Amino acid sequence: MSSNKLQYRKMNLEELVVLSQQNDFKALEELIKREQKNIFATFSYLTNKRENVADLTQEALLRLARNIHSLKNPKHFKGWLNQIVTNLFYDELRRTSRKPETVSMDEEQDEETQFSIKSILQDPKCKPPEKCISNEMERFIKQAIRELPEQFRIAIVLRELQGLSYEEIAEATNASVGTVKSRISRARVKLQDGLKAYI
Repeated sequence: MSSNKLQYRKMNLEELVVLSQQNDFKALEELIKREQKNIFATFSYLTNKRENVADLTQEALLRLARNIHSLKNPKHFKGWLNQIVTNLFYDELRRTSRKPETVSMDEEQDEETQFSIKSILQDPKCKPPEKCISNEMERFIKQAIRELPEQFRIAIVLRELQGLSYEEIAEATNASVGTVKSRISRARVKLQDGLKAYI
């Protein structure tokens, strides 16, 4: 590996974003390489059509490359990128002529619900028997998430898998922070109920 490539691999996300905005192609290449698995994983939790996941991932990366100059603050890259992902997901729903499900926000929200997807997935470096359990559990979790109403699904995926703050999710989904907290809380309750048999 050339020292030039190594130099880019050592950079943090913000440095790569700044250089990409200055038309540094190698920085943009490294940025895309780092984000593609993450974006693919996000879409794989949102939709169960494998070919859609690949197409949506490719489109998200294209939009990243095309619009990186429009990002005003490189510190907000993650939120900005997830807004692209969210918009693509909703575009896909509209394209397949399914209206996103609307969910009543009148129900009580349970702020105390502690449920973490990551905490119930095994360490990926575990031995084969545990790995089988982990893979099976991941399948159950993916299926349970895909069965959630769209608004819950996108909120829980951005929170649990992407690690976004409530504020960043609110911005990415054009919702208030209170609405986001309620959606995540209720998504956790639904997931806990759906996964009781497996946990």
